[in-house]
Amino acid sequence: MRNVLAGIAAVALLSFGIVGCGDKSVSEQARVEASASLKTLLGETATAILKESPGLATSLGIGEDIAGGPYMSRLADASPEGLKRQAALAAALAARFDAIDRKALSGQDAASYDVVRNALRYSIAGNGFGYGNYGLEFTPTPYVVSQLTGSYQSVPDFLDSQHPLRNGADAEAYIARLEAFAVNLDHETARVKADAEKGVIPPTYVLERTLEQMRPLAGAPAPTTTMVRSIQRRIGQAEGVTPVQGADFTRRAITAVRDKVQPALRRQIDAIVALQPRAKPDAAVSRLPDGANYYKAALAAWTTSEMTPDEIHQMGLDLITDLTKQMDELLKAQGYAEGSVAERVQAISKDARQVYPNTDAGKARLISDLNQQVTMISARLPEQFVTLPKARLDIKRVPVEIEAGAPGGYYQPGTLDGSRAGAYYINLRNTAEWPRFSLPTLTYHEGIPGHHMQNAIAQEANCTETRTTDCIPLIRSSMLWFSGYGEGWALYSEQIADEMGMYKDNPVGRLGYLQSMAFRAARLVVDTGLHSKGWTREQAIDYMVGVTGDQPSSIATEVERYIVWPGQACAYMVGRQTINRLRDSARTELGAKFDIRAFHDRVLLDGPVPLSVLEANVTAWIKAQK
Repeated sequence: MRNVLAGIAAVALLSFGIVGCGDKSVSEQARVEASASLKTLLGETATAILKESPGLATSLGIGEDIAGGPYMSRLADASPEGLKRQAALAAALAARFDAIDRKALSGQDAASYDVVRNALRYSIAGNGFGYGNYGLEFTPTPYVVSQLTGSYQSVPDFLDSQHPLRNGADAEAYIARLEAFAVNLDHETARVKADAEKGVIPPTYVLERTLEQMRPLAGAPAPTTTMVRSIQRRIGQAEGVTPVQGADFTRRAITAVRDKVQPALRRQIDAIVALQPRAKPDAAVSRLPDGANYYKAALAAWTTSEMTPDEIHQMGLDLITDLTKQMDELLKAQGYAEGSVAERVQAISKDARQVYPNTDAGKARLISDLNQQVTMISARLPEQFVTLPKARLDIKRVPVEIEAGAPGGYYQPGTLDGSRAGAYYINLRNTAEWPRFSLPTLTYHEGIPGHHMQNAIAQEANCTETRTTDCIPLIRSSMLWFSGYGEGWALYSEQIADEMGMYKDNPVGRLGYLQSMAFRAARLVVDTGLHSKGWTREQAIDYMVGVTGDQPSSIATEVERYIVWPGQACAYMVGRQTINRLRDSARTELGAKFDIRAFHDRVLLDGPVPLSVLEANVTAWIKAQK
């Protein structure tokens, strides 16, 4: 017991001493002034971003004083003027950071500076193209509306799962947001038309998938929509709201959806339909205005690395060679020796023992099994970690309204105060896409020790009025997201589970792990193939099916995701490989002093960071350990 406590104390003492000691030529007075200026600027930057992002403020449960005023009745401004204002804000904030002497900063101050200044750099780079989604978007996407972008895709679920209904004021704000939703739809429609005049039109199949998702929402009877059912279901629990008032709120929601939201959505559908004769099947973002540079900017923002498309492409090819060999050996050991690796994986996927019934009962059983997987690995976390998350995790089905084009699984952070749990969503449009052997790895990625654990630990390291040391500011703990780090950690978490022996008695489950790694490696090849090497959608689908043996239907959805989110799919493996490289370096440098639990704390306790900052933090930690 004494040795264990000593180890924990050592980790705690070293957790926040990072990024060196600063330039020794700088005076102490200059250090004090730079640190004070930075602290003020970080707070003002957080408030400025939250003021433009009322949805984020709601998601975090932030007070109005921090968010720059009331926000519960607002949505982010999606108008062309709003985006230009946000772009100007990003540039102005960057200039204020540049006015601070970076050499005078050390430790967490230096890290905070680098984290936020890099985020602004990525934002400004995307803003320079003037189309798609930009402004205060730190990872630009080229199409205003697609199967994965646009308020039609995000707002209904946001209102249902994140907007609270605690009292009458929250209900009034809900109605106001429904009306703001209609306004946003029209603003986006105007931007879709303006971008089309610049030659920015999504590919044919993206428009088809988008319309496939939009039409049911536009044509459904208003009382049956998620937006109305949500307030109807929850208003009865709101404090101080009588049944008569609750019925009136429901009536007003029906009116807003029927008379404002759905007509605006139909106008947007008309604008998308009008683009169809002009759309082409070309997938590459490089076909857009200055598209080759757009892809480079998007790739840099998503991965937070300086790797070129060719380097990333080759990384994927090399990894696939190794992973295919491992999958082949495992399959042979299980008696599957005939056919290609992909064919043998498909054979296992279709085994009746691996497939959940595509029924409500089968889907409920699947989610129950995911919860059991979380329970099992949570009990073993102390083997790999000192700091453990306190926030709870909910596992939910992707809303039916958007499941056709939504990713297979994703994570939604909870509130800072824990009043709403983090949520791991799984897409259950077809349970055949989720054979049993594939699910543990997804759970480790989206839940624990992946996204939920990383996000919860970062939020719980947030500085507060009562915690002013050994902490990180709000903008770092909860507001900024760097996919190279975040998705890299989640993919590395799959590896941790394998190293912990979670598949010791489940060799077919380990096939799911290897398939997941091959899937992410193939993304490197396909994303760069699509956007820098002229690959077609069909070529990308065939390649990924051939590498992973996954269902063509789910692979088609994935490839279309890469087409509208250029660069995003590369973040996972680039980040995971960076963490592995840093771990190898730490183990080599420290030898017998290396403690995997301390290393994991070092990676997690600083919150999301660009990979360059992660490398600086780990390097400083290694020196401190030595």
